[in-house]
Amino acid sequence: MKNMGGMGNIGNMMKQAQKLQAKMMQMQAELADKTVEATAGGGMVKVVANGKQQILSITIEKEVVDPDDVEMLQDLVTAAVNDALSKAQEMVSSQMSKITGGMNIPGLM
Repeated sequence: MKNMGGMGNIGNMMKQAQKLQAKMMQMQAELADKTVEATAGGGMVKVVANGKQQILSITIEKEVVDPDDVEMLQDLVTAAVNDALSKAQEMVSSQMSKITGGMNIPGLM
């Protein structure tokens, strides 16, 4: 059995891949419950996103709603959403690097 060559290594690699996959699935489930918050306009628009990069809520303060300047409100919402999604991606990347030991494994992100 000792002279199986690379066959033992392949089996070991498969076990490691299965462990990595299980850890990743657990991490994805945990990230669904974690949230990040981003604001724009000095906190006038607040967006909360989760680790699955889903927007959970958008809060807009009454003071920023101006019917004569809808474009500004749209810009604030867009900025807050983009910031929230960026923070969610950073959170996912941070958690992923803990699992992969900082290795960049193609196809995981």
